[in-house]
Amino acid sequence: MKKIITIMLSLFVCTAYADDDYNISHTPKGLTFESADAKWSTSLAWRAQLRYTDGYIGDPRQLSDFEDPNRDTFEARRLRMKIGGHGYEPWLKYYFEIDLEPTRDVEDESEKSSGRVIDWRIDVAKYEPIQLRVGQWKIEYTRERVDSSGKQEFVERSIVNRQFTIDRQVGAQVKGRLFPGTYADMRYWVGMYTGEGRGVRNDDDGMLYSGRLQWNFLGRDLPFSQTDVERTEKPTASLAFAAATNKGRCTRWSSSGCGNLAAYDKPQNAYLKQYKIEQMAQEFAFRWQGLSIQEEYHWKTVKDRLNDTENDMTGMYAQVGYFPGEIVSFVPDPLQVAFRYAFVKEPNKYDVALDNKRKEYTAAVNWFISGHNNKVTVDYSHLTLDEKFFNRNVSDNRFRVQWDITF
Repeated sequence: MKKIITIMLSLFVCTAYADDDYNISHTPKGLTFESADAKWSTSLAWRAQLRYTDGYIGDPRQLSDFEDPNRDTFEARRLRMKIGGHGYEPWLKYYFEIDLEPTRDVEDESEKSSGRVIDWRIDVAKYEPIQLRVGQWKIEYTRERVDSSGKQEFVERSIVNRQFTIDRQVGAQVKGRLFPGTYADMRYWVGMYTGEGRGVRNDDDGMLYSGRLQWNFLGRDLPFSQTDVERTEKPTASLAFAAATNKGRCTRWSSSGCGNLAAYDKPQNAYLKQYKIEQMAQEFAFRWQGLSIQEEYHWKTVKDRLNDTENDMTGMYAQVGYFPGEIVSFVPDPLQVAFRYAFVKEPNKYDVALDNKRKEYTAAVNWFISGHNNKVTVDYSHLTLDEKFFNRNVSDNRFRVQWDITF
């Protein structure tokens, strides 16, 4: 990984200094080198997400999680290097992102804290109605997951994310925007991917197919980020629907790649394509003058083709954030408050015919020092589990403080 980083930085410097006729500036994307004719550009940014947690490090999902002793810990949750820009023409774009030191558990070997390339992609974006993307990235399935971890309203994503995200995949996608600036303004994404998650070749002949349609019904596009720190002048909203299907060994995905939910075993033979996944999502988002609203509802079915079973799971979250300084003069402008509710209904680990239900109630306070590029977030969660196999209801609380900064 050190060699990769060294090579990338060398190429970055050589590209920037190959010609005396260039411009250097610092933009929201980082330190940017651009040729005078604007045909070549490279941006480099470093990001750190430093977190203190009192309670559960992640989201407790089983009775055993709630019964484990709570932990107090500091961690570098994310340490990232981002390199992006364009070459030859402004519409031929590229992007790389490297996670330099993903935090490991104390029982893991130290080698597990090594860096990893999490995103690499090339975009052919000459025409807005139709564009091509190839590489590895977070698939545009739903907003919460596509929203960068650095542009969240809370310390971390909701309990819904783990069960329903498609996450990073390797593949190709066609996307575009149609009828911009009208009441029919919409974006679309259609793609085909390996279905094996990050950094893995396909191990069978099945592919993952995904599509998303986003209607900007007020005629203004809503970018992928949370909060309204920009104080959107005119009301801006979107309504989106997405669907995906895959046959293979995975019942869930994460930034680490392919995995399986607690109720499903890892297949012994990948060629069997044991699990067929079908899922859909509905999403709404809105921003206006410091107010931000975001909501998603998810449905997912897992068909175990080997054991001839089929189980559904559902989940949703809704969150609202506001800058009270917009209406109360003595409240500082950088201060934002937010609240989120979420639930997940999923098959029981010991009996897939039973459904467990988890809930999340989280309140947050953000202090934006320099927008999302430099902010402090404090949140407090009440987490519950209705466990059907043992017929128990348990709950507990979690407190987190995080500083997210990009250079």
